[in-house]
Amino acid sequence: MSETIIPDAPQNASDVLESQELNLSEKTLAEIIAVFENLKCSADAMTRSKEAEAIKAAFYRKLNKEKTDEDPLEAIEEGFKSLYADYKARRAEYNREQEAAREENLRLKLAVIEDLRALVDGQEDVSSTFPAFREIQNRWREVGQVPAQRFRDVNDSYQFLVEKFYDMVKIDRDLRDLDFKKNHEAKLVLCDMAEKLSENENVIEAFRELQKLHERWKEFGPVAKEYREQIWDRFKEATSIINKKYQAHFQNMKSQQAENLRLKAELCGKLEAIAAKAGEGIESSNLWNSLSSEIEALQAEWKKIGFATKSENQKIYERFRAACDSFFAKKRDFYAVCKDRINENLEKKMSLVERAEALKDSTEWKAATEEFIELQKKWKEIGAVPRKKSEQIWKRFHAACDEFFAEKEKALKQDSPRHYGQQGYQRQNSASRSPKDALVRKYNALQQEIANFENNIGFFTVSKNAESLIAQMREKIEEGKKELRALEEKIRNAEKEQN
Repeated sequence: MSETIIPDAPQNASDVLESQELNLSEKTLAEIIAVFENLKCSADAMTRSKEAEAIKAAFYRKLNKEKTDEDPLEAIEEGFKSLYADYKARRAEYNREQEAAREENLRLKLAVIEDLRALVDGQEDVSSTFPAFREIQNRWREVGQVPAQRFRDVNDSYQFLVEKFYDMVKIDRDLRDLDFKKNHEAKLVLCDMAEKLSENENVIEAFRELQKLHERWKEFGPVAKEYREQIWDRFKEATSIINKKYQAHFQNMKSQQAENLRLKAELCGKLEAIAAKAGEGIESSNLWNSLSSEIEALQAEWKKIGFATKSENQKIYERFRAACDSFFAKKRDFYAVCKDRINENLEKKMSLVERAEALKDSTEWKAATEEFIELQKKWKEIGAVPRKKSEQIWKRFHAACDEFFAEKEKALKQDSPRHYGQQGYQRQNSASRSPKDALVRKYNALQQEIANFENNIGFFTVSKNAESLIAQMREKIEEGKKELRALEEKIRNAEKEQN
């Protein structure tokens, strides 16, 4: 049995940093810099160089993705470089100090070993050697870490001499038992601490603390032979529990990450299908908005899913981001074209407004009416204009139309007494014509007038101020249709008389 073991390491020694790197992949540049500043200001900043490297790598991945020819983000990059250079300089100085300290500790521990070797090889009696042995043990524990490459051989040399001291030197049994007892009590405390750690739900923290307990275990000498196997097995059992939980934690994390990758791949497929559909020449703003809502829903779902495996997380994110960028680029292109088209429509409608305002005072009722009807048709055929201008130009156009038709209606009412006074003359004048011809001409004229009224009603229904005029037009249309039916009957009768 040996009391020198190193707790099981995870299958991948970088697993702890993996979570840190993944956690940074979707942060903004400002957020990544803030994370680095927090690390730089922390009390243990100098011992977290691997985390600093992970943050640096994440920063440059994000920077390279976001910078463009128009915005190279130079100020942000220079700011981070300055922060990192300061940290690196401090870290280098810290490493030099630590290396010097470890070299000094190595020198001190080698001196302790030489003193212990001299004590073991000496022939002094127990009463003089045991106090010296205790003093050597205390000196050993007070010395800090040595260079990693020398730790094992230095520690093995010390432990070998300690055991040789106990096994070879004939010391007083009471003093030896007392030392064994003190070592036993100290190791029982370490067992208690290890067992408590085995219940810690934070398996990463428990694993880290376990390493410290193993270092402390090595600082104490042996216990009585009858307890050595028992106490070591107890400490080893707690160690095994923590190691198994640690391994299981990372295995579960990898399984979950694999499932997250599958879910994210499904979202990518859905998003890519929408992006492809967007490239099929969509001409409806409503459909673009509907697809945008679908994209936003997928983005919200993406945020709920955890990280994928380290090797795939950045790739799947870039695939998702590329599909989003593709869709919104097409949407921007669509609205850029729409903006040009809307501005063209505005120019066209402004031309109609200007023509309507120039025509509204005309008393050439027939010609002006026909032109107004044509202007109205063109207005309907022209598409949307900028929303801020739409109501303004519509009011101008409608006001011009309203004014003209209102004046025309007044003129028609004034002409009505004269119309009745002229009926006798018209009847006399029409006697020289064929009765059927007169009826047909009257029928055609009335039919055209009804068509004009109906067209105007279709145009003015969007106006709140034309209700009275619309009511009058509807009445005239109904009267005209009745007269048409009567004329049809008269025309048929005229045809019979001619035959």
